[in-house]
Amino acid sequence: MHPLLQINNLQISFTQDGDTGLAVQNSSFTIPKGKLVAIVGESGSGKSVTALSVLQLLPKQANIKGDILFSADGTKQENLALLSEKKINTIRGNKIAMIFQEPMTSLNPVYTCGYQVMEALIQHKKLSKKAARQKTIELFEQVSLPNPTAMFKRFPHQVSGGQKQRVMIAMAMSCNPCLLIADEPTTALDVRVQKSILQLLKDLQAQNQLSVLLITHDLALVADVADEIIVMFKGEIVEQGNVKDILKSPQHIYTKALLACKPGPGSKGKKLQVINDIMQVNEDLNLPTDTALAGPVVTTEAILSVQNLTVDFPLSKNIFGKTTAVFKAVDEVSFEVNKNETVGLVGESGCGKTTLGRAILHLIKPSAGKILLEGKDIAALNEQQLRIIRKNLQIVFQDPYGSLNPRIRIGDAIMEPLTVHSLYSNKKQRKEKVVSLLDRVSLDADHFNRYPHQFSGGQRQRICIARALALDPSFLIFDESVSALDVSVQAQVLNLINELKSQLNFTAIFISHDLSVVHYISDRILVMNKGKIVEQGTADDIYFNPTNEYTQQLIAAIPGKNFILSNLR
Repeated sequence: MHPLLQINNLQISFTQDGDTGLAVQNSSFTIPKGKLVAIVGESGSGKSVTALSVLQLLPKQANIKGDILFSADGTKQENLALLSEKKINTIRGNKIAMIFQEPMTSLNPVYTCGYQVMEALIQHKKLSKKAARQKTIELFEQVSLPNPTAMFKRFPHQVSGGQKQRVMIAMAMSCNPCLLIADEPTTALDVRVQKSILQLLKDLQAQNQLSVLLITHDLALVADVADEIIVMFKGEIVEQGNVKDILKSPQHIYTKALLACKPGPGSKGKKLQVINDIMQVNEDLNLPTDTALAGPVVTTEAILSVQNLTVDFPLSKNIFGKTTAVFKAVDEVSFEVNKNETVGLVGESGCGKTTLGRAILHLIKPSAGKILLEGKDIAALNEQQLRIIRKNLQIVFQDPYGSLNPRIRIGDAIMEPLTVHSLYSNKKQRKEKVVSLLDRVSLDADHFNRYPHQFSGGQRQRICIARALALDPSFLIFDESVSALDVSVQAQVLNLINELKSQLNFTAIFISHDLSVVHYISDRILVMNKGKIVEQGTADDIYFNPTNEYTQQLIAAIPGKNFILSNLR
């Protein structure tokens, strides 16, 4: 009996402008029937390119060598790399289905969710529209979407991120495939939503004897669901085998480094290890010892005081334009942040944490309550006064690429707030300030004239931090600033934030849905749910001894917590 998928000596290169770059080299592995196999590695390691080659989804510049052998029944193998376009189309979505990383860009915004699943059924199963509609509603029930009949009629923008991912899973499962390829299906999702999506994949695998190829950068996540693991580094497979064996006793330094980068209970107060540093200096496969951090001294002086803050969004209005119903995004929230303190604000999407952060900055006007920054009520200030106080109050947004103008060089983007606030007497002095900021966030002076698309995600986040620091603020808000980054890049950014805290002594609110990251970076944690703060306390108290049921659920949903953290920390 042949395995479901067998890849032998796969090599993938890309040719552009006469230059050839090797993306995957000499990779061989198998996916048995009914097993969940995970490919793990950083961005650029070759994991997604390997998966896309299975269905011939790579661009024309790709050159593929090696065998990609597929056997649906275990008897006859066919080489997918050699199939014609017509033949591979009978396999795509039918025998092998794929879930892509970003469901919003994978779903067509002008068609309803139900129509898009129906389309796959009509194309591959030749069902009538009536039968396809009924089958789609059944699939929506199978993937636990609320009110499947109503969900059928909704457009992608009308459902949450987790629900969109469930629609994608329903579409992938519509033709009962033998193999499901899931490419980073839970990136940037809340921990509870992430856990439910992974559990759904695991349940579908068991019910349908389905094989799953899961692509991820998070080793902790793999511990909960995978049977076997493949670790890729710079286009090569450096380690593969049973998931528990590899996670308990990793043999390759890269696997050890991936595990070491993840913030855990034992890493608080220490500098996180970074993959590049570990790989360069450790040929003996031993990890370096942890370095203790010297943070700023937190005082008892409150720099920010939020009192009974409420933010309402109108749901409906009458014919006279008067609001008749509101949604309370933030509901009478009160808390204080002391000087030099980092307060973590944690909760799921929709809990109100980002709205609260933007209300503090007065980017959203509060409906009621007070925001006192160093004793001054922000809500009572006029535009001119607000502009002055905003020099001391800055934000680093979640998406660094969306925060930067793609047509403006990053040096000019960092210089812009200096020009707006008329700081320094001439452009030369402003440029010198920008160069010093680039150096402070570990970027080079010659990066000044580059554009945002010429940087990696981690570098773009450093640029956004440099821009936020340009005005020497005393208070910073980090809004999900590391949520979609690889574990190693995330570690670099977290280390940078800690270094800047000790150098500049600023106060911060760190917003995230990831409690392990919030615990590592914060002195104190506030937990939000449905617009209210349901629990607050020191970082250790909230992480190790939560008293609120919602907080306990968030802690329990941390990927791999029970396995990896108990065995490796």
